[in-house]
Amino acid sequence: MFNFIGNSLTFYLYNLNYKFISMKFNKYFFIVFIILISCSENISFDPTVYVDPQIGSVHGRWFFYTPASLPFGMAKLAPHTNAYNSPGAWMPCGYDDRHTSIEGFGHFHEFQIGGVVVMPTVGELKTTPGTLENPELGYRSRFDKKDEHAEAGYYSVLLKDYSIKAELTATKRVGYHRYTFPESENSHIIFDIGHKQGESSDVIDAGAKFVNGNEIEGFVSTYPEYTKFCDPGKRVKMYFIARLSKEPVSVGSFVDEAIQNGTKETNGINNGLFMTFNTSANEVIEMQVGLSFTSIENARLNLDTESLGKNFNLVKQEAHDEWQSMLGRIKVEGGKEEDKLTFYTGLYHALLGRGVSSDVNGAYPTRTGEIGQIPLDKNNQPKYHHFNTDGIWGGFWNLSQLWALAYPEVLSEYVQSNIDFYKYAGWLHDGEAAGTHANGVQTNFQALIMASAYNCGIRDFDLKTGYEAAIKNEVEYHNRDFGAGKYDLSYFVKRGFIPSQDTTISNGWVFNFGGSHTLEYAFSSYAVSQFAWALGKEDDYRKLMKQAQFYKNIFDPETKFIRPRLPNGEFIDNYDPMEAWRGFQEGNGFQYTWYVPHDIAGLMKLVGKDLFNERLEMQFIKAQKTLFGGGEEIDSFSGLDKLYNHGNQPCLHNSWLFNYSGKPWLTQKWSRTICNEFYGIEPLHGYGFGQDEDQGQLGAWYVMTAMGLFDVQGHAAANPSFQIGSPLFDKISIKLNSKYYKGDKIVIETENNSPENFYIQSAQLNGAQLENSWFYREELINGGKLKLIMGNSPNLSWGTETPPPSMSTK
Repeated sequence: MFNFIGNSLTFYLYNLNYKFISMKFNKYFFIVFIILISCSENISFDPTVYVDPQIGSVHGRWFFYTPASLPFGMAKLAPHTNAYNSPGAWMPCGYDDRHTSIEGFGHFHEFQIGGVVVMPTVGELKTTPGTLENPELGYRSRFDKKDEHAEAGYYSVLLKDYSIKAELTATKRVGYHRYTFPESENSHIIFDIGHKQGESSDVIDAGAKFVNGNEIEGFVSTYPEYTKFCDPGKRVKMYFIARLSKEPVSVGSFVDEAIQNGTKETNGINNGLFMTFNTSANEVIEMQVGLSFTSIENARLNLDTESLGKNFNLVKQEAHDEWQSMLGRIKVEGGKEEDKLTFYTGLYHALLGRGVSSDVNGAYPTRTGEIGQIPLDKNNQPKYHHFNTDGIWGGFWNLSQLWALAYPEVLSEYVQSNIDFYKYAGWLHDGEAAGTHANGVQTNFQALIMASAYNCGIRDFDLKTGYEAAIKNEVEYHNRDFGAGKYDLSYFVKRGFIPSQDTTISNGWVFNFGGSHTLEYAFSSYAVSQFAWALGKEDDYRKLMKQAQFYKNIFDPETKFIRPRLPNGEFIDNYDPMEAWRGFQEGNGFQYTWYVPHDIAGLMKLVGKDLFNERLEMQFIKAQKTLFGGGEEIDSFSGLDKLYNHGNQPCLHNSWLFNYSGKPWLTQKWSRTICNEFYGIEPLHGYGFGQDEDQGQLGAWYVMTAMGLFDVQGHAAANPSFQIGSPLFDKISIKLNSKYYKGDKIVIETENNSPENFYIQSAQLNGAQLENSWFYREELINGGKLKLIMGNSPNLSWGTETPPPSMSTK
């Protein structure tokens, strides 16, 4: 029934107070417990029980660990262990499960955005945090793991050095704090606003003042590393207002270690405010912090609107209910309990990674510095949200497919948000930080995401302006903002390939990604060609379809590999397909040779089907030895020199290519094996070993694959398809949004499924026999049912007759 390791298993559940607890159960007791739970039909389905924010929290990115937040929340509260004065680029920082002291609790956690950190203390006032090695040098506090608790929407910890229990939860734009103090005449709450936090980079200016007897209002202005070269001169601005349940006995300011008692205002950098209280034993002080990216006034509006009549316990319960509702759109039954942990934690990250930047009144920051305004509905509420986001890079293989399936309204809003950015900037962004360009990878797949939404029937965004932005993104290179990505598009459009040559950007980084960019721009050209065709833009369609074939221009018929070309048109010499970074972004030539997702049939014809399969099979046999990534090496870039690297986006479609090459049973085998071995349920072994989960992308890939659905083309085709893998569960039910789809739900059922029985024997779609390893998305999306009969040996004849669609076979 379950796969037990040793004599115990960590299992997660809620008690009657909805408190998420971790317990070690004897395996026999555990079986009895599960039987009792499964027989209790009156217990409502609560997927939050399977969310563990600690999974993958070793060596995680800045925005990865924010347990006290809502789906797509602006207020993302989290403990910090190594955020203070961090370098500010993109490397892992913020919280690391291996650390044993906390330096504060932060409010803003987005790509290139961070700031406003609070720390409660007792005793001697210290205004710098100290270090991990020597916490006593500052206001850090040690803590024990047994006293730390995280769940979706809530976090608590006992600050051991101060005997303070700290609790966090949030609404969409308001962070809630609850501190239980010991008896003391020197209890403090410190606000650090003037230091670098996480990915924020340099603080240019920060100000705060104590007002109204129990409030602090202020702002932070930063100059992120990616904005420095993507949008020189622009700033990220954050605003806040904190309201406390108790008035302090004194207030002061500080600059680093220099303390000034009695002052109620601070401006500059490296600065902050502190408040001192007299507290009795177990006295509780609560604080609500309203946030905004537009103004202090809107921070106050957000605070007043979202905190009115709500205490900490109510907001905590509402946060739980919101997560339960959103996660509950997909219900999985049967299968292993640890797989449910991975599934729902992955789904949690897919709904957590990006965050809204618009206020309750629809105001949002724009690139020009103006305050944008989202249109209001008849109830005077904003019709959608605006978002902060990193680049979507490989998100079409995970996030956008998942959002389109179960959260189409999110994908619609995400697309419209970028269209609104375009209206002010003249270009789509490939990463936005509070109105500024913050482009992480320079490929700008946002037009592809827009086209995929349209192809999925999600069309309630501004189509006219959206298409204008999308076609410009793929063909226009004159006066192109560097922050809009595709900085080398002129070569692609004019020469049909991007040469292998160094590009040095303003901060000194050197890019040489001609090979990967040629492939990526060909793919996005195909996606927008389908958008053009659907809208009757025939000239655009023909131009883009021509560009979509440019991948062939860097295919070397001698080596049968994608191979970058020099500016003179010759292939680069001394070519080693395993060499990372030489013409390829975060990968190598072997990995990128598979990167023709829109035309796998065309690629297979160039390589030859036998060699295609030989390489594909060898890739996974060898990759398994290093856990399909960089093995146990803790490095975001581990695996770049391997045949396959699941810890980074360019390879995420590879295990699904066997459906195209006549061996779908190997897609079933390897996609499930990756789920079983690359992913884990530990802080260190969660998404590989400390690899980059990247704002929900690896979590969303697991969710799609665990359901047995995936589209190599990323829904870029005008009539998108799903290819079939090997579902991990007996039954999967997906609630449908009636605004976009007909029917109540999609059902995927497996029969005779088990860890050993992962091969498909036969399939039915909507009651009819299905002989292909794929089907058109429209056949399932309006309330369909997919049923798979599983076995322990491959059916070598099923799914082999007709491969999934490719550009060449359309």
